[in-house]
Order: sequence, then structure tokens, then C-alpha cells
Amino acid sequence: MALREPIAILCLFLAAGCSTTQPSAQREWIVVGGDGKGFVFQPSGKPFTPWGFNYDHDHKSRLIEDYWESEWPTVEADFREMKALGANVVRVHLQFGRFMDGPDRPNARSLARLEKLVALCEGLGLYLDLTGFGCYRKQDTPAWYDALNEPQRWQTQANFWRAIARQCASHNSVFAYDLMNEPVVPGERLAPGAWLHPASLGGFHFVQRITLDAAGRDHAEVFRAWVHQLASAIREVDRRHLVTVGLLPITSGYAYAAAAEMDYVSVHIYPEKGKLEESLQTLQRFCVGKPVVVEEMFPLNCDADELGAFIEQSRKFARGWIGFYWGRTPEELRGSKQMADALTLRWLELFQKINPNR
Repeated sequence: MALREPIAILCLFLAAGCSTTQPSAQREWIVVGGDGKGFVFQPSGKPFTPWGFNYDHDHKSRLIEDYWESEWPTVEADFREMKALGANVVRVHLQFGRFMDGPDRPNARSLARLEKLVALCEGLGLYLDLTGFGCYRKQDTPAWYDALNEPQRWQTQANFWRAIARQCASHNSVFAYDLMNEPVVPGERLAPGAWLHPASLGGFHFVQRITLDAAGRDHAEVFRAWVHQLASAIREVDRRHLVTVGLLPITSGYAYAAAAEMDYVSVHIYPEKGKLEESLQTLQRFCVGKPVVVEEMFPLNCDADELGAFIEQSRKFARGWIGFYWGRTPEELRGSKQMADALTLRWLELFQKINPNR
């Protein structure tokens, strides 16, 4: 099925301490359960329900690589806050330009900092959903990377994931590798270098093309071949951690085509006010015989009560839910008069109230 590139991109961007003793469950790996519908701890076999946050930036709109060296205590504090709120998974978005110095040259310093983040999560009892290829700030994207053609770019992306997986292979605090945030195949031939979708949000580009010219190929098949190449690179050095891809709601055809290549399906859904049933129908289209995780959600187009209803009713389709945290606790948000802070506060209160792991 040929899928056209989205014209409008989903919008999101508005804008406690706890013990570091490692819980017994953290010493276990996370695997897909025997029924193929959810996740379990290994070896105990106890169920694991992903419930957590995207830590895509802080409240100052800084990406984690902007401050994880100079302000490491900020990162530590934010992760402790997420744990205290009840999270067991944190999705971190890795910027490609910080991790690759050339097509086949990973950045050792960034890999070492990632190792430190993994160790932090091990101590806190959190699991990482590592998302790759972030080119969110266009000016940070290496010129050499944009100049690559499709085969060269895919090979470089494989090198990225091989390096990340090699670094993380022995750590059970990694939940999964998310190959890319919202990849798409364009509906027409594009100019050389036009890998980022032009739509931006707060100056960030969250959608990327995986080809500039489908050249008559089925779009979903292009996606499947891309996932196969990258997943294969990961499996060369790490056969334990799960592999997924963060998908837009209109790309359910991608999930069908690449189901065999992914361990579970991730979808980004922001329910609209008064359209709960439509959101549930969208989610159901991603049920392709693998566990489904709602990897992005937020009361952006509806209120917190409606989002809560969506989460509750989506349990028949999904086995995990991940929202957003930007480094400000409910206590800090209550003192703000900003509308965006009030919205985030209502989300965090909902997150605590309906935690499925309580």
C-alpha cells in the first residue's frame, strides 16, 4: 500500500527525590511475552507494562545533549523526578550529529555519556527507550550527512545503531531501540538533501524522510527494507534488546509491512476532543500481531479527562503508554500562571492517578 507523506504534522510542544537502590525487577531483562501481546520480565515471567515519559527536551527547550555534560546534576534530578512520579520507562531522543563524526565514525565522548545515562537508570530502576537519528535542529545536522544518497545514508544509519547497540548490549536497563522518530516516504521525488520534513515545531524538525525518491517502489516496502537493514545491524552485536519504530497515525501500512522486522509497534496518538472512538480505531489499525505501545500522547487536543478515557479504553489494544516530562515537578508547576504549565500539571496528575503499575 502506497502511503503519501503527511501534509500536516502532529503538534506537541508547549513551551521528589527517590531511593537509588536497584529494585529486583531492574536486574531482569524485558522481553515480549509468550502470547505476543505484551511484555514480561525475564527470567521471572512477571508482566511489564511500559508507563513513562518522553524526555525530549527540558522546560527551556534544550535537547539533552545540550546540557548532559555541563549540567549532569540536572539530568540526574529530572530522572529521579520521573521515577518518583511513577515512571518505569523514559524515552530519550539521541541527536545524530552528536553521535556520528563521519559515516563510519561514532563519537566516543557521546557514547561514554550515554553509558553514564544507562548507569543512572540502572540505579534508579528505570528502563530506556533509545530513539535514534534526531536531526531536530536543522542547523545541527552535519552537511556531509545530508549530502549522502539513499544507500549511503542507510549504511551510515546502520553504523549509528551498531555503535549504540554495542555500547548498550550488556545493559538490561535498556528497554528498546526505536530506530527513528516518525519516518516517512515522500509521495514525489524531492531535491537532493531534503531529508527533513519542512514543517517544524518550536524550531525542531521531528519528521524525516527515509528516501527522497520512491522511484515506483511501494512505500511500505521501502519502509520494511529500511527497518530490515537497521535491525540487522543491531542484531549483529545485540540480539537481546527490543527493536521498534515511532510511527505517525497515518502510517499503519508501515506497521503491517514491517511487522516481522520489529519486536513491537510504537504509535504516536494525540486524541482529539470528542473523537475518542476515532482515536481508538486508529490505534486498532496498528495491531498487527505484535505488542503495541502508545509512545507519544498528551492532552494537547483534548482535556486530561478525555486523555484518561482514551488510555483506559485503549487497554484492549495497547500494552504501554508514554507521555512527556520536561523537568518541572507538579509542585513547581502549581506555582505558575502559564496556561502551558497548567496543562502539563493536569497531565502529570493524571499520570500519577491512573498508573497501571500501582
